Amino acid sequence: MDLGISGKVALVTGGSAGIGLAAAKSLAREGCDVCVVGRTPERLADAVVELQEFGKVVHAVLADVEDPSAARRVVEETRDVLGPVDILVANAGGPPPGRFTDTSLADWDVAVQRNLLGTVRLIHAVLPEMRARGWGRIVTVTSRSVREALDGLALSNATRSAVAGVVRTLAREVAGDGVLVNNVLPGPIDTDRLRQTSGGEEKLAERGRSVPVGRIGRPEEVGDVVAFLASERASFVNGVSLLVDGGESRVIA
Repeated sequence: MDLGISGKVALVTGGSAGIGLAAAKSLAREGCDVCVVGRTPERLADAVVELQEFGKVVHAVLADVEDPSAARRVVEETRDVLGPVDILVANAGGPPPGRFTDTSLADWDVAVQRNLLGTVRLIHAVLPEMRARGWGRIVTVTSRSVREALDGLALSNATRSAVAGVVRTLAREVAGDGVLVNNVLPGPIDTDRLRQTSGGEEKLAERGRSVPVGRIGRPEEVGDVVAFLASERASFVNGVSLLVDGGESRVIA
């Protein structure tokens, strides 16, 4: 299926590994020129090598979206090298796990900056040009905790849900300008974060067996969903928060 986005410029934050890199690969495979943003120089360099295999123009920016000045700089650099951003994939690493009573106000400040305001600043930076051109796609990557509060993930439950609220609000405001805004809610995906928090291979396998499909997900399975939502084929999909969790969530909605 031709997704109709060949030649578009995509900006992917958290794009040097895991779900972000998978999304960047899916977009490059569909013919997009891609800018990936990350916090680790070595990982960014490796990501560029992997993405160049698709034969498209690839650029990398070392930045942390937690920094209030990063969003504008990243978008401007992308524009200078690749052109104006057509597709924004706002993907930030999850905040540390912990119960509400175990978190400090400083923890909340960091989580809000990274997982909420970082996304808001990126959207502010790309939205005017998307509206002026009459076409744009914004896809945020959050967590299934948006649909179902997960024990021990107070920071994620709150900040990810706030992003979902931004998506639903913005989607109604800018769809008439040709800009569609959607949110992807990954469940258990085989990423460094999941491996670090799972407690070893056996626990990871056990976690997979608890999912209805019988395994944890692969990053590329989320990346392909992101690419679809960013495409012409999804031209009537707007304001959704789409679970990609193998059927794990029990919420009816």
